[in-house]
Amino acid sequence: MKDIPYIAFEAAMARLDRIIKRLWIALLLVIVLLVASNGAWLYYESQFEDEVVTTTQTVTQHTDKGGNNDFVGGDKVGDTESSNENR
Repeated sequence: MKDIPYIAFEAAMARLDRIIKRLWIALLLVIVLLVASNGAWLYYESQFEDEVVTTTQTVTQHTDKGGNNDFVGGDKVGDTESSNENR
């Protein structure tokens, strides 16, 4: 192995110290931004309602023989008030 001058060694070590310092700053910045990003998503998601919203729709049936209350735009849940026995 060939010996190198002390001044060249000191310059290389100073350069490496600056690089390591920049890497630590970058690592801490990434960690802070990751925590801030997760916090922002939690805040965004907490703005919405998680409760079940119930919508009631009244459907009027006009027929001579009875029939089903089917309509577009909702689930078919519940019974009719007519005396329809032909289901």
